Amino acid sequence: MGRFAKLPYAAELHGILAGLLCTLALCAYASQAAADAGTVEHLSGTLSVKGADGKIRILSRKSVIRSGDTVNTEQDSYAQIKFADGGRVTLKPNTTVRLDRFKFSEDKPQEDSFIYSLLRGGLRAVTGLLGQRSKEAYELKTATATVGIRGTTFTADDCTAERASPECARLKAAVYVGVTDGEIVVRNAHGELGIAAGQFGLIEREKPPLFMSTDPGLHVTPPASFIASLSGGTALNAGRTLECVVGQP
Repeated sequence: MGRFAKLPYAAELHGILAGLLCTLALCAYASQAAADAGTVEHLSGTLSVKGADGKIRILSRKSVIRSGDTVNTEQDSYAQIKFADGGRVTLKPNTTVRLDRFKFSEDKPQEDSFIYSLLRGGLRAVTGLLGQRSKEAYELKTATATVGIRGTTFTADDCTAERASPECARLKAAVYVGVTDGEIVVRNAHGELGIAAGQFGLIEREKPPLFMSTDPGLHVTPPASFIASLSGGTALNAGRTLECVVGQP
């Protein structure tokens, strides 16, 4: 009789263990979700990412981007990444961007951090909530200067690399920035420059940032398929995530 009396306790123990395992699984999921910096919102062409673990993935629409990832667009490819704070970054063809650190929690502004590096190519950025409430925590690093923001929409193009875009052939070897809305602050060891809406600047190596009197012409001009995805909610790689792991060095 005593042996059978223990059965309810065994069932109770089983229930506790099952609940604990479920809680651990939820915690792991929450931790993973917190690590997700953003997702691929729109895509035309080929987009790949090299993670902090060295794995290389070919991405599709809805693919996840995380801190430590290095994202790369191929020739004739455009991609837009939507970050957890609502900000967006559109990558031009032959562009490489490394997401050095992204941390955002709606109820913890003191922990905000959005630091990324333009290693090649060009981009257009629209800041989200993080950039609006924690301007000092938002920073884009480039080959010749660091870009800080004051809540804005801006472009940045690196024309210093050997594999710079064809548009760079007629321009000086420099990083070019332009502002559509708000203001950015460009700084390096040689100086600092505030650039407001409608203004353009260039930063050469080992020189202070300078204003430009005219638009350098480094526009973001995606193909019709990409524009259609922005306006109509469809994309070349629409639907479920179709990414795959292609290799590891």
